Amino acid sequence: EVAIGFLKYLAQTGHVQARLAATLEYVKEPKVLPGSVLTHAQTKKLLSAVDTTGSQGYRDRTMLEVLYSTGVRASELLSLDLNHIDYRNRTVLVRGKGEKDRVVPIGRTALHHLETYVKAVRPYLVSEESGFAVFLDKRGRRVLYWVLRRMLGRYAKKAGIDINVTAHTMRRSCATEMLRAGAGMYHVKELLGHESLDTIKHYAKLTITDLKETHRKCHPRERDQSE
Repeated sequence: EVAIGFLKYLAQTGHVQARLAATLEYVKEPKVLPGSVLTHAQTKKLLSAVDTTGSQGYRDRTMLEVLYSTGVRASELLSLDLNHIDYRNRTVLVRGKGEKDRVVPIGRTALHHLETYVKAVRPYLVSEESGFAVFLDKRGRRVLYWVLRRMLGRYAKKAGIDINVTAHTMRRSCATEMLRAGAGMYHVKELLGHESLDTIKHYAKLTITDLKETHRKCHPRERDQSE
């Protein structure tokens, strides 16, 4: 609209033809799909690439399990405190954007890793600087974002995954798998902490490959073509 107004001004001042502005068409801004998403098989390869025999390796595996299970953001994972974990109800309290808290469910596998890490691994990483932080670095301080980012890249390379895997990749993968399995968009929105369904609609588009394959196998006219 700004460009059209400018052209009308140029027409009024005699710099361009008056009909030029009328010939222009609006171009819709393309709505791109979310970036990289891992299949469940790729995620399992990523998780298996972590050597859990050491304290830091078990911590890394736990962080990945929690990311994939809950779909939390990197900042939400790293800000997790001990008192945010409810083992009995299998939930975690998440400090989201704008200091908005939400409670999200955590799967049995991720919770098992989390409980084992907190009770049996974290004590070996604790220092005077640890406070209530769940995930600690080798100096006993809360893990920083760049450590998580580098760690994800390292394990992706080890697993032979040829895409840029980030914490947001795990978040997108969680949302996509939930939708593929039939989860309602509203519930996925609540899980991820989005204000509206708009973003979730983009995730839903990622399942079009599955939908096309199902259509090919199940629609009667598609079956006719193979007979």
